[in-house]
Amino acid sequence: MDYLAKTSIFINAPVKRVWLALVTPADIKHYMFGTNAVSNWHVGSPISWKGEWQGKPYEDRGVILRVLPEQMLRYSHYSPLSGLPNEPEYYHTVTIELAPEGGGTRVELTQDNNENEEERAHSEQNWGIVLLGMKRYLEK
Repeated sequence: MDYLAKTSIFINAPVKRVWLALVTPADIKHYMFGTNAVSNWHVGSPISWKGEWQGKPYEDRGVILRVLPEQMLRYSHYSPLSGLPNEPEYYHTVTIELAPEGGGTRVELTQDNNENEEERAHSEQNWGIVLLGMKRYLEK
């Protein structure tokens, strides 16, 4: 069974600005736990996130799967901190969709391939923190 993590947030900023925050490494660093994101954001290109999590250095990786500017970003994601082998069956697919809402943007995020309910809940909690960080960063 696939446990799908889902979270959503309203950000009082235009879709264009939220999109830029998704694909600009300097912005990502502000709301994603200080990570250094590297990608050219083209379909099929690699993406990596480097940083430190709970005192441990990490380098997560994935591949850009779909890009619809100002609408949707989808990529695969693998974290060595999971303790699982670097095999395709252990990658998640993260989909971030943007939609205008009022004068701002609704951000919907899903992450598939969570192994159980505990992992799903943990993923939702982490992504909720990331999206709240993005909201605070963009609304300041």
